[in-house]
Amino acid sequence: MTLAEPDRPASSTPVRILIVDDHPMVVEGLEAILESYDDIEVVGALCDGQEAVDRAQALAPDVILMDLNMPRLGGLSATEMLLERAPNARILILSMHNSPEYVSSAVSHGAVGYVLKDVPTEEIKQAIDAVMRGEQYFCTGALGSLAPVAGGEREQLTDREQTILLQLAQGKSNKEVAQLLDISVRTVETHRKNIKRKLGISSTAGLTRYALEHGVLQGTGVVRL
Repeated sequence: MTLAEPDRPASSTPVRILIVDDHPMVVEGLEAILESYDDIEVVGALCDGQEAVDRAQALAPDVILMDLNMPRLGGLSATEMLLERAPNARILILSMHNSPEYVSSAVSHGAVGYVLKDVPTEEIKQAIDAVMRGEQYFCTGALGSLAPVAGGEREQLTDREQTILLQLAQGKSNKEVAQLLDISVRTVETHRKNIKRKLGISSTAGLTRYALEHGVLQGTGVVRL
């Protein structure tokens, strides 16, 4: 069954899709499906996360369909880095894994949706339409994994957030961190805000204290409070 397309102006620009997956059969199948829609343009098909990070700005995708397990750079780390390089892109994880850990980690890293690879082909189009409307989208198999964390456990920091926490705890300014990691100051500020929210900390001194107490600064020779 072909899903009815959303109301879009006839002259509207097609949604630019980038596929990132290291399985050629999956990529070929996705391209064939998506290119059958008049309002979609597949701008690239890449086989690993690092290539996606390197080429994202040039390809300028609206939506990135991202696999999780890939060589060189996996989907979670790639998602976080892509949102620094191409902040307007919406990232949909397309995976065979439906465990709560995978789904919650994808959300934590900035993905706006999670779709299992065995869903009907029309549902992938439905997910793309949803995130282009500014919504999140989780297929039924993934939605069940988004239950609240038992016991009120604290949301975990991503690898990128841990890197930025280390730099901030060492006394670097937002500008210095941005230059070191080759990202914008605004991106550092966003990460900093998310770190504080996740840790329930409101001050820079609190971040430094947390880093000391949890071994983040171990071996750096830096002690600041």
